[in-house]
Amino acid sequence: MKLKLLQVLGCPKCHEELELTGAETVDNEEIVAGLLECHKCDMNWPIKSGIPRFVQSENYASSFGYQWNQFKKVQIDSINGIEQSKRRLHSETEWDREWIAGKWVLDGGCGAGRFLEVASRDDCEVVGVDISNAVDAATETLGSRENVHLVQASIFELPFRNGVIDACYCIGVIQHTPDPELALNELPRVLKTRGKLAVTIYERKTYTLLNSKYLVRPLTRRFNPKVLLVLLRGIMPVLWPLTELLFRIPFLGQLFRFVIPIANYPEDTELTWKQRYQWAVLDTFDMLSPRYDLPQKEEDVINVLQGSGVCQIRRLNNPGLNMVGLRG
Repeated sequence: MKLKLLQVLGCPKCHEELELTGAETVDNEEIVAGLLECHKCDMNWPIKSGIPRFVQSENYASSFGYQWNQFKKVQIDSINGIEQSKRRLHSETEWDREWIAGKWVLDGGCGAGRFLEVASRDDCEVVGVDISNAVDAATETLGSRENVHLVQASIFELPFRNGVIDACYCIGVIQHTPDPELALNELPRVLKTRGKLAVTIYERKTYTLLNSKYLVRPLTRRFNPKVLLVLLRGIMPVLWPLTELLFRIPFLGQLFRFVIPIANYPEDTELTWKQRYQWAVLDTFDMLSPRYDLPQKEEDVINVLQGSGVCQIRRLNNPGLNMVGLRG
């Protein structure tokens, strides 16, 4: 943990400032251990391995922690020589580099740091928050960057003071929480007035829950993540070639994607064959393992955001339910 993170950290309960005690540092810069104390609530939280920990390691998102520690570098643009995450982040936020310079940016549900890596290329301070130990994977990859900060905390109780963050993005996370409405309510609280918010959520339409993944998830989500990943790696050599063929068929390809719970992107020419295979295993596991997968309706998301003080809400023309707005 870097000392400058204290500028924005706050008690997840009362949102007041935290005091750092018992700090152990490396080169008088990086805090590797210590306590963060809230005197008002008479509570404290540890800093372990350089990461402030506001939650227990085992929680509803444990499968994501396992997932991102297994696939920590698969979707990192700079490691794989691609720009998939860069294009997606810029498309789903519409923030330009000039505006973001010098600001504090929050990555809500950062996982292994896919978008965190992109955001940290700009001249800003980026805080990645995740409830799972995926923050350890992100720290291994990005922790050495001076403007990257990692925090293990719940999106329901963000450990930041009110109105200290300039911009927040939350991509592909809200639907995987047990209470999407509560999660959406919490994000605007930490934003400054006119602070920018961008969220992307699985959209619920009339036919959404008929997708094959929702038919098999009642079984697969009960599997131990390690067992499920072993099973997927065992069947992918058979199903991968099949989807390579079926998903390419004009018109019918979309139907096969709906009825076969395998993630494969044969139309993606930027990824090598090996990279696509790794993404297929990762994204299939990502579909089938989470405890929660609760797609949302557009009107419900708009109502929640408006109720939490977000204005100028717009839907962007991207896959999923991609909404942007300002805390107004």
